[in-house]
Amino acid sequence: MDTLLTTLSNAFTSFFAFKAYVILPVIMLLLAFIARMRFKKALLAAIRVGAGFAGVFIVFSFFVAQISPAIESMIRLRSLAYPVIDIGWPPLAAITWSSALTPLFLVAIMLLNVLMLVTGVTRNLYLDLWNYWHFAFLGVMVQSLTGSVLCAILATLAIAVFTIKTTEWSAPYVKREMGLDGIAVSPLSVSTFLPYSVALDRLFDHIPGLKKLNWNPSVNRQKDSLVSLLSEPMIIGILVGVFLSFLAGYSLKQTLETAVNFAAVMFLLPQCGGLIGSGMGEISHAFKVLVEKRFPHMENLSIAMDTGFLLTNPSVIATGLILMPLSILLAFILPGNRVIPLGDLPNLISVISLTVLIMRGNVIRAVLAGIPIVATFMIFASRLAPVFTAEAARSGVDMGTGSSEITAFTDGGNQLRFWVYYLFDGNWIAIAAIPVVLALMIHAWRRSRAL
Repeated sequence: MDTLLTTLSNAFTSFFAFKAYVILPVIMLLLAFIARMRFKKALLAAIRVGAGFAGVFIVFSFFVAQISPAIESMIRLRSLAYPVIDIGWPPLAAITWSSALTPLFLVAIMLLNVLMLVTGVTRNLYLDLWNYWHFAFLGVMVQSLTGSVLCAILATLAIAVFTIKTTEWSAPYVKREMGLDGIAVSPLSVSTFLPYSVALDRLFDHIPGLKKLNWNPSVNRQKDSLVSLLSEPMIIGILVGVFLSFLAGYSLKQTLETAVNFAAVMFLLPQCGGLIGSGMGEISHAFKVLVEKRFPHMENLSIAMDTGFLLTNPSVIATGLILMPLSILLAFILPGNRVIPLGDLPNLISVISLTVLIMRGNVIRAVLAGIPIVATFMIFASRLAPVFTAEAARSGVDMGTGSSEITAFTDGGNQLRFWVYYLFDGNWIAIAAIPVVLALMIHAWRRSRAL
């Protein structure tokens, strides 16, 4: 058994040593060949997916290089001290891949998805292999907490079932807002907000005044007005860049450079998203047609994909960008918070993307929905920092942070992972929340079916 686990671990480690923008086009190309697409068409579609994701990574790296000095300047200017460092999600993924149990978790998740498809429990093919680490990371945490491999597997499968179902329910919203049929939003860090967002959108519909407020850059930008100007992602980038520069105490030169760089990021992200969407759309459609032809009982099949294809939506970009400075301001005043968002801050664009679709592109609603998400991110990320720091030491992954505690603003503070972790810890508050979560799930399922 140990030899098998070691062999699997080495194989998975070798495969996932490649960047996501290499792994994803390979998977998409295989799907295209299975769907019997013509070689030229399949190859170009897969390359567009890879190039798009590579572009997203490049733009985000540039974004982090712009925003990190500004945040560090804010901290110095105000003589603030936060003991926990936001290192972003990549080191958490590295901790996961370094675990000998991770291959076992991955195989269990694949078998689970197949079983759910065969039995009709889901119509979602969860092919986003890269993001399996989200499930496996919880397994690593629970195994350390309980010392039980069985508990670790159960926790991993529980969170996978939750995510596969919310991913499936995201497909109608993607079709409604993006015009893409058969594609669903995959990452645990995104799709699991669906029950919360659906319930909150329904609540907003019953609040006088608020229910009539609507700012949708995808619509308003068509009109010749000041509102249409402010709806342009590049203009929003300029304004947010100026605001952050003001908080950082930048000179005029630094402020203008930062503002233009933010505008560039907001222009480039949708271009990269367009590449991803076009490539994924062609391959996913061909594969969906093939599967539904061969297996008629699997009609309405959706294929789980990362959020890159949503970056063409101006409301997604605008909401994420607005939430960034709000997150920093919240970090300064939120009781119990021990971390300043930094490494994971740009990830807000991805995290909030499905919520924006559920809110029909209404940035006002999406931002209001995002504020509690951001606040709990910081509280939970702070709370779990000792756990992440211990796991990093145990895995031997060098975080380069010395003796400081580490966390990740979004993935480290993920509410679903936090809840399931404390379920296995026997926390009575986590146990008492079960009926609430089930009620939200049932409501989300009904709303998805109604679309």
